[in-house]
Amino acid sequence: MMSNILLDIKNLKVSFFTPAGEVKAINDVSIQMEEGDVLGIVGESGSGKSVTSYSIMGLVPFPGRIIDGTIDFNGHRINDMTEAELRSIRGNEVSIIFQDPMTSLNPVYTIGNQIREAILLHTNLNKQQAYERSVELLKLVGINEPEKRLKQYPHELSGGMRQRVMIAIALACEPKLLIADEPTTALDVTIQAQIMELMTELKNKINMSIILITHDLGIVSSVCRKIMVMYAGKIVESGTIDDIFYNPKHEYTKGLLRSIPKLNTKEHEKLVPIEGTPVDMLNPPAGCPFAPRCEKCMKICLREMPEFTKISDIHYCACWLLQKEAFEASAGGNK
Repeated sequence: MMSNILLDIKNLKVSFFTPAGEVKAINDVSIQMEEGDVLGIVGESGSGKSVTSYSIMGLVPFPGRIIDGTIDFNGHRINDMTEAELRSIRGNEVSIIFQDPMTSLNPVYTIGNQIREAILLHTNLNKQQAYERSVELLKLVGINEPEKRLKQYPHELSGGMRQRVMIAIALACEPKLLIADEPTTALDVTIQAQIMELMTELKNKINMSIILITHDLGIVSSVCRKIMVMYAGKIVESGTIDDIFYNPKHEYTKGLLRSIPKLNTKEHEKLVPIEGTPVDMLNPPAGCPFAPRCEKCMKICLREMPEFTKISDIHYCACWLLQKEAFEASAGGNK
């Protein structure tokens, strides 16, 4: 593995074995990140975004398990690590900000207790040094009166402040990779912008890599360099911000973009929703998972999953329409 490659996921498959059958939550996903990268993973609920992040942390919940593929992170083969070994890198080399800070923070312990726990677990600092580091972290994430906040409980803080506390805990040991799983869910627009600005500042200060998981394309546009679009456990398109926003190729990506409110829309113009319902992951289609909802679906789309078509060095899309266009273009050129 190259020295500047921080995360290398190859052909990852994760399934949940339920009484109703096997749910293929992640189906052949590959991701590569260099040090300092900021990657956005977008898609609707159930597309596999969070399960991908839990796999990197070694936190796939029962009855799920990794059934194929490899995850290499910062010199570690995550698949082969024991629980004790995984605990040594969680929070230290890789951290995660979970979706809901109210349920992620323990309601019966003070904020100070919870931040100090992470510091004492992963560093050689004593209790006094851990306290000083806790104060420093709260200042870093923009919380006023940090000494007072350390004595308070989660329910005494606002949603935005709780989210900042979660970021402080995640950054306690300056990890190489920060996974932010819907970090601005349930926050108002102003606080969302502040949280994203804060993450960008911190990333630049400590050269941290970030995976931002969200269903909001508006958020990733302000932070990420690269975007991967997931649908039904598969990556259907990946590329730079400009590729995805100005030259989308997959019909699902186009549908996501059409459903975003825009400032330049005409008065009374309606948003265009993506018709249909998400895939039943117990009985996914044999071909492209988006085929049943796609207006341009062809017979082959229902039968076979397409390979990735290379649009540029870092822009890829898995869609039969692109292969059809390429075939027609080459056939026209041979006439």
